[in-house]
Amino acid sequence: MNGPAYASTLELMSGVILVCAVVTLWRRSLSAVVKALAVQGFALGAVALILGIRQHDAVLIVVACLVMASKGAVIPTLLGRVVTSSPTGREASPIVNVPASLVGAAALTFLAYGATQPVVALIPTTAGRFVPLGFATLLIGFFSMVVRRKAVSQIVGLLLVDNGIALVAFLATAGVPLLVELGASLDVLLAVVVLRVLAAQMWSEFGVLDLDQLRELRD
Repeated sequence: MNGPAYASTLELMSGVILVCAVVTLWRRSLSAVVKALAVQGFALGAVALILGIRQHDAVLIVVACLVMASKGAVIPTLLGRVVTSSPTGREASPIVNVPASLVGAAALTFLAYGATQPVVALIPTTAGRFVPLGFATLLIGFFSMVVRRKAVSQIVGLLLVDNGIALVAFLATAGVPLLVELGASLDVLLAVVVLRVLAAQMWSEFGVLDLDQLRELRD
């Protein structure tokens, strides 16, 4: 892969990751949010694959396949089953409405670019220029966890944070060791499996998956 094609493809996949994070704030349909998360997982794997091919690194290519399988297929499938068990399947009343959320995402993206300039200056590589996109994804993930009420939306925010950290790691260090990525993916997968079990139990016991309604039941 030559220089211009490498840079443009890497920039495209990194941009897709950020756009998918914004889409999770834009859409209220939980199924659409999960689909955006799946696309983001495949794009994250594509970033690792591009770096692996560029560097002729077989281990990084294996990591890319692992990321695509876990974050692009397995985890979204499990979350999709949780969404299917929900009677509404929508984020009906987020703490911050959609237009304000999009403005917040734009502000966080500008903040990410400003805050990471010293880091970018220390990484004199093509991949290093796109580190702000990973940091912006991380910040949007935290923001999503704060402004959304549904349990699924909040776990999606957690996954956005994880994907943002992974993107920064890939771009800043040209990949992470296979065992590190395997451990991180298994931790996230375990968290989603636990959520799936808890969501089923909550629905069978209380008939709701909205965190505010559960707090009212507790009170």
